[in-house]
Amino acid sequence: MRHKVTLIAGEGIGPEVASATRRILEASGVLIDWEEIAGRTDSSSEQGQVINQAAVESVRRNHVALKGPMATAIAGGAPSVNVALRKTLDLYANLRPVKNLPGVSSRYDNIDIVLVRENTEDLYSGLEHEVVPGVVESIKIITERASTRIARFAFEYARKFGRKKIHAIHKANIMKLSDGLFLKSIRAVAEHHKEIEYKEMIVDNACMQMVLNPQQFDMLLLPNLYGDVMSDLAAGLVGGLGVVPSANIGDESAMFEAVHGTAPDIAGKGLANPTALLMSSILMLDHLGERSAARRIEAALETVYREGKNHTKDLGGHTTTQQFTDALIAALPKP
Repeated sequence: MRHKVTLIAGEGIGPEVASATRRILEASGVLIDWEEIAGRTDSSSEQGQVINQAAVESVRRNHVALKGPMATAIAGGAPSVNVALRKTLDLYANLRPVKNLPGVSSRYDNIDIVLVRENTEDLYSGLEHEVVPGVVESIKIITERASTRIARFAFEYARKFGRKKIHAIHKANIMKLSDGLFLKSIRAVAEHHKEIEYKEMIVDNACMQMVLNPQQFDMLLLPNLYGDVMSDLAAGLVGGLGVVPSANIGDESAMFEAVHGTAPDIAGKGLANPTALLMSSILMLDHLGERSAARRIEAALETVYREGKNHTKDLGGHTTTQQFTDALIAALPKP
Protein backbone atom coordinates (compact mmCIF):
# COMPACT_ATOMS: atom_id res chain seq x y z
CA MET A 1 0.00 0.00 0.00
CA ARG A 2 1.26 3.47 -0.89
CA HIS A 3 0.93 6.35 1.54
CA LYS A 4 0.91 10.11 0.88
CA VAL A 5 2.72 11.94 3.67
CA THR A 6 3.50 15.62 4.15
CA LEU A 7 7.17 16.23 4.97
CA ILE A 8 8.09 19.43 6.81
CA ALA A 9 11.87 19.04 7.01
CA GLY A 10 12.31 21.92 9.44
CA GLU A 11 15.23 24.23 10.07
CA GLY A 12 18.87 23.92 11.13
CA ILE A 13 19.66 20.20 11.19
CA GLY A 14 16.08 19.42 10.18
CA PRO A 15 16.76 18.76 6.48
CA GLU A 16 19.65 16.43 7.36
CA VAL A 17 17.74 14.28 9.85
CA ALA A 18 14.70 14.28 7.54
CA SER A 19 16.82 13.05 4.63
CA ALA A 20 18.35 10.29 6.78
CA THR A 21 14.92 9.20 8.00
CA ARG A 22 13.57 9.09 4.46
CA ARG A 23 16.47 6.86 3.37
CA ILE A 24 15.78 4.40 6.20
CA LEU A 25 12.04 4.32 5.54
CA GLU A 26 12.66 3.70 1.85
CA ALA A 27 15.15 0.91 2.68
CA SER A 28 12.48 -0.74 4.84
CA GLY A 29 10.29 -1.16 1.77
CA VAL A 30 7.44 1.11 2.91
CA LEU A 31 5.94 2.93 -0.08
CA ILE A 32 5.58 6.63 0.71
CA ASP A 33 4.95 9.51 -1.67
CA TRP A 34 6.33 12.58 0.07
CA GLU A 35 4.85 16.03 -0.32
CA GLU A 36 7.67 18.22 0.97
CA ILE A 37 6.78 21.74 2.04
CA ALA A 38 8.13 24.47 4.30
CA GLY A 39 6.44 24.99 7.65
CA ARG A 40 7.22 28.71 7.83
CA THR A 41 6.54 31.50 5.38
CA ASP A 42 7.79 35.07 5.10
CA SER A 43 5.39 37.00 7.36
CA SER A 44 5.52 40.02 5.05
CA SER A 45 4.14 38.00 2.16
CA GLU A 46 1.17 36.41 3.92
CA GLN A 47 -0.62 39.12 5.88
CA GLY A 48 1.56 38.79 8.95
CA GLN A 49 1.15 35.02 9.27
CA VAL A 50 4.33 33.08 10.03
CA ILE A 51 2.81 29.61 9.61
CA ASN A 52 2.75 28.42 6.00
CA GLN A 53 -0.92 27.88 5.16
CA ALA A 54 0.12 25.61 2.30
CA ALA A 55 1.65 23.27 4.89
CA VAL A 56 -1.59 23.26 6.85
CA GLU A 57 -3.58 22.41 3.73
CA SER A 58 -1.10 19.67 2.82
CA VAL A 59 -1.53 17.98 6.21
CA ARG A 60 -5.31 18.31 5.99
CA ARG A 61 -5.19 16.71 2.55
CA ASN A 62 -2.79 13.87 3.45
CA HIS A 63 -3.86 13.44 7.10
CA VAL A 64 -0.29 12.46 8.10
CA ALA A 65 2.89 14.54 8.43
CA LEU A 66 6.50 14.00 9.45
CA LYS A 67 8.14 17.15 10.78
CA GLY A 68 11.70 18.11 11.67
CA PRO A 69 12.67 20.70 14.32
CA MET A 70 11.75 24.37 13.91
CA ALA A 71 13.14 27.27 15.92
CA THR A 72 11.02 29.44 18.23
CA ALA A 73 12.17 32.86 19.39
CA ILE A 74 12.38 33.50 23.15
CA ALA A 75 10.69 36.55 24.74
CA GLY A 76 9.77 38.23 21.49
CA GLY A 77 9.96 37.51 17.79
CA ALA A 78 7.59 35.43 15.73
CA PRO A 79 5.03 33.08 17.32
CA SER A 80 5.86 29.38 17.53
CA VAL A 81 5.17 27.58 14.25
CA ASN A 82 5.11 24.29 16.20
CA VAL A 83 2.26 25.47 18.42
CA ALA A 84 0.46 27.12 15.51
CA LEU A 85 0.43 23.90 13.47
CA ARG A 86 -0.94 21.88 16.38
CA LYS A 87 -3.66 24.40 17.16
CA THR A 88 -4.67 25.07 13.55
CA LEU A 89 -4.94 21.35 12.79
CA ASP A 90 -6.55 20.61 16.19
CA LEU A 91 -3.89 18.01 17.04
CA TYR A 92 -5.09 17.85 20.60
CA ALA A 93 -3.13 14.85 21.88
CA ASN A 94 0.64 15.02 22.32
CA LEU A 95 2.05 11.51 22.73
CA ARG A 96 5.56 11.13 24.14
CA PRO A 97 6.73 7.55 24.81
CA VAL A 98 9.96 7.55 26.85
CA LYS A 99 12.00 4.36 27.00
CA ASN A 100 15.65 3.38 27.45
CA LEU A 101 17.64 2.64 24.31
CA PRO A 102 20.31 -0.07 24.70
CA GLY A 103 23.79 1.39 24.76
CA VAL A 104 22.67 4.92 25.65
CA SER A 105 24.06 5.99 29.00
CA SER A 106 21.42 7.22 31.45
CA ARG A 107 20.88 7.53 35.20
CA TYR A 108 18.05 5.00 35.23
CA ASP A 109 17.29 1.61 33.74
CA ASN A 110 13.92 0.05 32.95
CA ILE A 111 12.23 3.35 32.08
CA ASP A 112 9.06 2.86 30.05
CA ILE A 113 6.69 5.80 30.50
CA VAL A 114 4.11 7.24 28.12
CA LEU A 115 3.16 10.89 28.60
CA VAL A 116 -0.10 12.17 27.13
CA ARG A 117 -0.43 15.96 27.06
CA GLU A 118 -3.44 18.08 26.17
CA ASN A 119 -2.18 20.17 23.29
CA THR A 120 -4.61 22.98 22.51
CA GLU A 121 -5.33 25.14 25.55
CA ASP A 122 -4.09 25.95 29.09
CA LEU A 123 -1.58 28.83 29.23
CA TYR A 124 -0.48 27.89 25.70
CA SER A 125 -3.68 29.42 24.35
CA GLY A 126 -1.50 32.52 23.93
CA LEU A 127 -4.08 34.91 25.40
CA GLU A 128 -1.75 37.58 26.74
CA HIS A 129 -1.96 41.34 26.98
CA GLU A 130 -0.37 44.25 28.76
CA VAL A 131 -2.73 45.59 31.42
CA VAL A 132 -0.64 48.69 32.09
CA PRO A 133 3.07 49.30 31.45
CA GLY A 134 4.99 46.81 33.55
CA VAL A 135 2.02 44.48 34.11
CA VAL A 136 1.20 41.60 31.74
CA GLU A 137 -1.72 39.17 32.08
CA SER A 138 -1.71 35.66 30.62
CA ILE A 139 -5.00 33.73 30.69
CA LYS A 140 -5.17 30.00 31.45
CA ILE A 141 -7.97 28.22 29.60
CA ILE A 142 -9.23 24.79 30.70
CA THR A 143 -12.43 23.38 29.20
CA GLU A 144 -14.45 20.28 29.98
CA ARG A 145 -14.51 19.40 26.28
CA ALA A 146 -10.73 19.40 25.81
CA SER A 147 -10.07 17.71 29.15
CA THR A 148 -12.59 14.96 28.41
CA ARG A 149 -11.29 14.17 24.95
CA ILE A 150 -7.64 13.99 26.07
CA ALA A 151 -8.72 11.69 28.90
CA ARG A 152 -10.55 9.46 26.43
CA PHE A 153 -7.46 9.39 24.21
CA ALA A 154 -5.24 8.38 27.15
CA PHE A 155 -7.50 5.62 28.47
CA GLU A 156 -8.13 4.23 24.99
CA TYR A 157 -4.37 4.22 24.34
CA ALA A 158 -3.81 2.42 27.65
CA ARG A 159 -6.37 -0.23 26.75
CA LYS A 160 -5.02 -0.69 23.22
CA PHE A 161 -1.38 -1.02 24.27
CA GLY A 162 -1.80 -2.89 27.54
CA ARG A 163 -0.94 -0.08 29.92
CA LYS A 164 -2.09 -0.66 33.48
CA LYS A 165 -1.95 2.69 35.28
CA ILE A 166 -2.55 6.39 34.59
CA HIS A 167 -1.50 9.29 36.82
CA ALA A 168 -3.33 12.58 36.22
CA ILE A 169 -0.93 15.45 36.99
CA HIS A 170 -2.38 18.70 38.33
CA LYS A 171 -2.12 21.70 40.68
CA ALA A 172 -5.75 21.64 41.80
CA ASN A 173 -4.75 22.40 45.39
CA ILE A 174 -4.06 25.97 44.22
CA MET A 175 -5.87 26.32 40.88
CA LYS A 176 -9.07 24.79 42.19
CA LEU A 177 -11.32 25.80 39.31
CA SER A 178 -9.09 25.27 36.25
CA ASP A 179 -7.10 22.22 37.30
CA GLY A 180 -10.13 21.13 39.30
CA LEU A 181 -12.16 20.97 36.06
CA PHE A 182 -9.32 19.03 34.40
CA LEU A 183 -9.46 16.40 37.16
CA LYS A 184 -13.26 16.29 37.28
CA SER A 185 -13.36 15.59 33.53
CA ILE A 186 -10.75 12.82 33.78
CA ARG A 187 -12.48 11.16 36.74
CA ALA A 188 -15.67 10.90 34.70
CA VAL A 189 -13.81 9.07 31.92
CA ALA A 190 -11.89 6.87 34.39
CA GLU A 191 -15.21 5.56 35.71
CA HIS A 192 -15.68 3.76 32.39
CA HIS A 193 -12.21 2.13 32.50
CA LYS A 194 -12.09 0.28 35.79
CA GLU A 195 -9.51 -2.15 34.41
CA ILE A 196 -6.92 0.67 34.41
CA GLU A 197 -5.64 1.92 37.76
CA TYR A 198 -6.25 5.67 38.06
CA LYS A 199 -4.25 7.94 40.37
CA GLU A 200 -3.65 11.67 40.80
CA MET A 201 -0.51 13.57 41.76
CA ILE A 202 0.30 17.26 42.28
CA VAL A 203 2.76 18.42 39.64
CA ASP A 204 5.59 19.50 41.96
CA ASN A 205 5.49 16.16 43.77
CA ALA A 206 5.30 14.38 40.41
CA CYS A 207 8.54 16.07 39.29
CA MET A 208 10.26 14.98 42.50
CA GLN A 209 8.91 11.44 42.20
CA MET A 210 10.06 11.29 38.58
CA VAL A 211 13.62 11.88 39.80
CA LEU A 212 13.39 9.69 42.92
CA ASN A 213 11.56 6.69 41.49
CA PRO A 214 10.51 7.01 37.84
CA GLN A 215 9.76 3.28 37.54
CA GLN A 216 6.56 3.81 39.55
CA PHE A 217 4.98 5.55 36.54
CA ASP A 218 3.30 3.85 33.59
CA MET A 219 1.35 6.68 31.92
CA LEU A 220 1.05 10.37 32.81
CA LEU A 221 -1.93 12.48 31.70
CA LEU A 222 -1.24 16.21 31.84
CA PRO A 223 -2.55 19.63 30.80
CA ASN A 224 -0.47 21.54 28.29
CA LEU A 225 2.11 23.43 30.36
CA TYR A 226 2.88 20.66 32.88
CA GLY A 227 3.02 18.22 30.00
CA ASP A 228 5.59 20.30 28.16
CA VAL A 229 7.82 20.50 31.22
CA MET A 230 7.48 16.91 32.40
CA SER A 231 7.89 15.32 28.98
CA ASP A 232 11.31 16.96 28.65
CA LEU A 233 12.13 15.92 32.22
CA ALA A 234 11.21 12.35 31.34
CA ALA A 235 13.40 12.49 28.22
CA GLY A 236 16.32 13.47 30.43
CA LEU A 237 15.98 10.17 32.27
CA VAL A 238 16.90 8.17 29.16
CA GLY A 239 19.47 10.34 27.41
CA GLY A 240 17.70 13.50 26.25
CA LEU A 241 15.45 14.81 23.51
CA GLY A 242 17.66 13.32 20.82
CA VAL A 243 16.53 9.77 21.64
CA VAL A 244 12.78 10.12 22.20
CA PRO A 245 9.87 10.41 19.73
CA SER A 246 6.80 12.60 19.67
CA ALA A 247 3.40 12.55 17.99
CA ASN A 248 0.61 15.11 17.81
CA ILE A 249 -2.68 13.45 17.02
CA GLY A 250 -6.16 14.73 16.25
CA ASP A 251 -9.38 13.22 14.97
CA GLU A 252 -8.56 14.06 11.34
CA SER A 253 -4.76 14.31 11.11
CA ALA A 254 -1.54 13.35 12.88
CA MET A 255 1.91 14.94 12.86
CA PHE A 256 5.02 13.05 13.98
CA GLU A 257 8.01 15.19 14.86
CA ALA A 258 11.38 15.57 16.53
CA VAL A 259 11.12 17.80 19.59
CA HIS A 260 14.80 18.64 19.98
CA GLY A 261 16.27 21.93 18.83
CA THR A 262 17.50 22.98 15.40
CA ALA A 263 21.20 22.88 16.50
CA PRO A 264 22.36 25.65 14.14
CA ASP A 265 25.96 25.21 15.36
CA ILE A 266 26.24 21.83 13.60
CA ALA A 267 23.77 22.37 10.76
CA GLY A 268 25.19 21.35 7.41
CA LYS A 269 28.17 19.55 8.92
CA GLY A 270 26.79 16.02 8.71
CA LEU A 271 26.96 15.50 12.48
CA ALA A 272 23.27 15.45 13.39
CA ASN A 273 21.67 12.45 15.09
CA PRO A 274 18.46 11.43 13.25
CA THR A 275 17.28 9.09 16.03
CA ALA A 276 14.46 11.27 17.40
CA LEU A 277 12.87 11.86 14.01
CA LEU A 278 13.38 8.21 13.08
CA MET A 279 11.67 7.08 16.29
CA SER A 280 8.84 9.49 15.53
CA SER A 281 8.57 7.94 12.06
CA ILE A 282 8.21 4.53 13.72
CA LEU A 283 5.16 5.91 15.55
CA MET A 284 3.97 7.17 12.17
CA LEU A 285 4.33 3.71 10.60
CA ASP A 286 2.27 2.20 13.42
CA HIS A 287 -0.35 4.89 12.80
CA LEU A 288 -0.38 3.98 9.10
CA GLY A 289 -0.75 0.28 9.83
CA GLU A 290 2.80 -0.55 8.68
CA ARG A 291 3.59 -2.42 11.88
CA SER A 292 5.96 -4.96 10.33
CA ALA A 293 8.21 -2.25 8.91
CA ALA A 294 7.99 -0.33 12.19
CA ARG A 295 9.23 -3.34 14.19
CA ARG A 296 12.05 -4.00 11.72
CA ILE A 297 13.32 -0.41 11.92
CA GLU A 298 12.95 -0.51 15.70
CA ALA A 299 15.02 -3.72 15.82
CA ALA A 300 17.72 -2.21 13.58
CA LEU A 301 17.87 0.92 15.74
CA GLU A 302 18.31 -1.15 18.90
CA THR A 303 20.99 -3.26 17.20
CA VAL A 304 23.02 -0.21 16.17
CA TYR A 305 22.81 1.30 19.65
CA ARG A 306 23.52 -1.99 21.40
CA GLU A 307 26.69 -2.50 19.34
CA GLY A 308 27.86 0.99 20.30
CA LYS A 309 30.07 1.49 17.24
CA ASN A 310 28.06 4.21 15.55
CA HIS A 311 27.22 6.81 18.16
CA THR A 312 26.95 10.35 16.85
CA LYS A 313 28.70 13.30 18.48
CA ASP A 314 25.82 14.16 20.81
CA LEU A 315 26.22 10.73 22.45
CA GLY A 316 30.00 10.87 22.70
CA GLY A 317 30.84 9.19 19.40
CA HIS A 318 32.36 10.26 16.08
CA THR A 319 29.89 8.79 13.59
CA THR A 320 28.46 11.09 10.93
CA THR A 321 24.79 11.29 10.03
CA GLN A 322 25.42 9.33 6.83
CA GLN A 323 27.48 6.65 8.60
CA PHE A 324 24.77 6.21 11.23
CA THR A 325 22.14 5.92 8.51
CA ASP A 326 24.21 3.41 6.54
CA ALA A 327 24.76 1.30 9.67
CA LEU A 328 21.06 1.25 10.46
CA ILE A 329 20.08 0.28 6.92
CA ALA A 330 22.65 -2.53 7.02
CA ALA A 331 21.12 -3.76 10.31
CA LEU A 332 17.55 -3.89 8.97
CA PRO A 333 16.12 -7.41 9.29
CA LYS A 334 14.80 -8.83 6.04
CA PRO A 335 11.01 -8.73 5.59
